[in-house]
Amino acid sequence: MNRLVGMIVLLAGVCAGFVGIAYAFYLSAAALAYLFAWLGAPPSFGAALANVLTLMLTVLMISASLLTVAERKWSAMIQNRIGANRIRIFGTALGGIPFLAADALKMLTKERVEPMGRTRFLYGLAPVLAFAPVFALFAIVPIGGPVLLRDLLPAGWSLMPRIGGTPISLQVASNDTGLLYIFAIASLQVYGTALAGWASNNKLALLGGVRASSQMISYEVSLGLSLVGCMMAYRTLRLDEMVVQQGHAVLGFLPALGILLQPVGFLIFFASAFAETKRAPFDLPEGESEIVGYFVEYSGMKFGLMFLAEFMEIVVLSGIVTAVFLGGWQPIFVPYGWLQLQVGPVLAACIGAATFLVKMVVLMWLQLTIRWLLPRFRFDQIQKLCWKILLPAALANVFVTGAAILLDGNRLDWVAALGLLTILVLAMVTAATGRAPRPAPAAHGAAAAGH
Repeated sequence: MNRLVGMIVLLAGVCAGFVGIAYAFYLSAAALAYLFAWLGAPPSFGAALANVLTLMLTVLMISASLLTVAERKWSAMIQNRIGANRIRIFGTALGGIPFLAADALKMLTKERVEPMGRTRFLYGLAPVLAFAPVFALFAIVPIGGPVLLRDLLPAGWSLMPRIGGTPISLQVASNDTGLLYIFAIASLQVYGTALAGWASNNKLALLGGVRASSQMISYEVSLGLSLVGCMMAYRTLRLDEMVVQQGHAVLGFLPALGILLQPVGFLIFFASAFAETKRAPFDLPEGESEIVGYFVEYSGMKFGLMFLAEFMEIVVLSGIVTAVFLGGWQPIFVPYGWLQLQVGPVLAACIGAATFLVKMVVLMWLQLTIRWLLPRFRFDQIQKLCWKILLPAALANVFVTGAAILLDGNRLDWVAALGLLTILVLAMVTAATGRAPRPAPAAHGAAAAGH
């Protein structure tokens, strides 16, 4: 009982901390927006700069760094061992957090060993191409909804009558391309893995690069098709507008969440994006038992960029799934509009941003759990899963969703009903096939031999 109470208090403290962090992010964006307006520049530029500092360099980078330690500790819990605890400060391991500083110091000071026959320019470009697209993807993730500048700063400031109506949101860039931006930028990462394997002048690295390229290009097809249903249902490509649409009701009382309208699309997208991260069970490009991997010839900070990009992909995937399928900043259990009326627009926006962060943390934990529970697939199984299962299912999902929207008069009730039916069928199939088999009865001869 005491442990349960302690866990509840801890979770409440974490949620309250997320609310405070979101409020600090909103204030910093509002302050820089006002400063840029005072300097004669558009206030939106200042808000975007603040979001780069708070969201890209804080939420994305710090979360990815902490995941490097979280994976060690969580894998240790799954395997019933202690995990990283050798570095201690004043006699305590601090949950393994000091390993962050140790890893950073090691990568920055480690001797740089490079192969003699490398292609120098491409060899140095590959880590950048592996890191930069993942970093850029987080720019369009909408963590918090819009709040007017006049609600965040004192109304008596001189420029408030002119710029007080400027919306401030926790999103670096809200472009009209939205999901197309995700497809375009994500497709660039394959160049980093391919060039890393080819430019290293190493056969094992080349094999790893070829495997990574074929795997990533294959799953980009199913990944793109899995989101077409959401595009049709919400009639937009912008992630922030998708989050707003998920606050509306379907079937009278249910929120129009992406996972409710598109459960098949969610499963296909999550599996495809997981394969794009090249993590177990899709880690054939880095399979130690078969090939060493496309970055075998990299050391120091060049290896560090590729290593950190892998954990940044976890954060980006969590953010995109939260925005498209889990309602984004919508609290789900209460309407966001009602929450604004009860607590005010600023606190409601902070609670919404904290909700977004909590959903992201849950998805990060889920990805770490999958990585340490499932064994590695064979390469032919990975390709079969993509081309023979996920791709046909994605195509069928597009046609069924389009037909449901057309027959329902451009409403979403039929789509939601089909989604609920799909979730029910998947739950029944999982329950029926997930039972442990009954032990076979012992043969009469074996029983007699026992006597």
